[in-house]
Amino acid sequence: MGLFGISNLLLPPLSPPQLAKFTHYKPPPKPSSTAAVAAASTTTPDDKILRQVLCNGVSILLSCGLLLSSPPLSFSIANAFDLPSLVQSSIPASDASSITNCREDEERQEDSGLVTNEGIVEEAWEVVYDSFLDTTNRHRWSPETWLQKKFDVLGMSYQTRSKAHAVIRRMLASLGDPYTRFLTPEEFSKMARYDMTGIGINLREIPDDSGGVKLKVLGILLDGPAHTAGVRQGDELLSVNGVDIRGKSAFEASSLLQGPGETFVDITVKHGNCGPVQALEVQRQSVAKTPVFYRLEQSENGTTSVGYVHLKEFNALARKDLVIAIKRLKDMGAQYFVLDLRDNLGGLVQAGIEIAKLFLNKGETVTYTVGRDPEYVKNIVAEVPPLVTAPVIVFVNKNTASASEIVATALHDNCRAVLVGERTYGKGLIQSVFELHDGSGVVVTVGKYVTPNHMDINGNGVEPDFRSLPSWDEVMNNLSKCHKPPEG
Repeated sequence: MGLFGISNLLLPPLSPPQLAKFTHYKPPPKPSSTAAVAAASTTTPDDKILRQVLCNGVSILLSCGLLLSSPPLSFSIANAFDLPSLVQSSIPASDASSITNCREDEERQEDSGLVTNEGIVEEAWEVVYDSFLDTTNRHRWSPETWLQKKFDVLGMSYQTRSKAHAVIRRMLASLGDPYTRFLTPEEFSKMARYDMTGIGINLREIPDDSGGVKLKVLGILLDGPAHTAGVRQGDELLSVNGVDIRGKSAFEASSLLQGPGETFVDITVKHGNCGPVQALEVQRQSVAKTPVFYRLEQSENGTTSVGYVHLKEFNALARKDLVIAIKRLKDMGAQYFVLDLRDNLGGLVQAGIEIAKLFLNKGETVTYTVGRDPEYVKNIVAEVPPLVTAPVIVFVNKNTASASEIVATALHDNCRAVLVGERTYGKGLIQSVFELHDGSGVVVTVGKYVTPNHMDINGNGVEPDFRSLPSWDEVMNNLSKCHKPPEG
């Protein structure tokens, strides 16, 4: 008899399993208290020529871990707009240095318009030389071969910008990495306007003078809610509904901005580096839909309650709505949980990391990231006790990818869950998007994810513990024999 009263049955590819028939088992004692789950961890931006990664390698990560980076001349353009109804406010002492540097920033911005076609090609070459990680089996790339490429492409003159862009495309194609590619100014602009906030802005972390981070508007939807309210590209976000967000990650701030469509959120922004501070009321639009679907199931004899949660994707609402679902299921009497990640191709990797932390003990590793640049070499751990301490079953299949694989392996390797279904997709790369000075961009593979047990996800996928639905005794036996990796 299987766990759900079904014997030797492969998991169906799409529909949720029938959870109504459980074999009886006595659940472990319910813990006396469950610690609250803290918000997302702050990230450490890269201060090397301000090519920092949006949300420290995770926040606007689409599917395989897509990041946004840009040169230091991307901002300070809000002063070019006519800003209505500005509310003057005193500027904190910590921001005084930004006033001092305003004119210098404007002068550097004027100089950026003088970039040559050859300079754009060299800029793209340098991005690859500094950050590219060769994850192909052919290993075409090395610093030595790329230096030779520099002599080949930079020893020529390019009469038009389109010719320079064509050279960059060929240069990137020679790497043999299908994910490293060129973006036209139009393509980069569209990507920068990707909205995960619900008010039509895209936030980017940049370092401040105190060693922390501040959030600036990287992209904005013209005539979107924020733009209509008076927000401009290059503005710094200071607070959301009275909560000071300086020092918080872009993912945290985006989660605070999210809410039901047509409702309002109060924000405070500072226009440019030198502009005034303005309090704005912005009406949210319906952008992200909840990806969380849940229900409580009962065992055949009604003595065991199981919380079933189907997570369709990792968007800006995923963590917030999953916490609500888990708390409601626990209040309804759920004694353990099933997390269904089948056909979940990923989404925001930071959302996946924060969701994995809900199930892990403090200090346990969610995932490792590796790359040539030290910025991409990290051990991401849970900072607080878990929201869920009961055993978990995770359903996976061939379309479980990226952020889903990070969650599945984090729970599996830390002996919190068994995996049931099919081998996963195997997508564990991190791509960063770098803006070039003419408004174009390059997407470059800069790192990859490694599981807590030091397995490379990319190209391999994750093999489940069970192909078909196991009995509960088999689940508990598997978890009892599991060996956790060392913490930290």
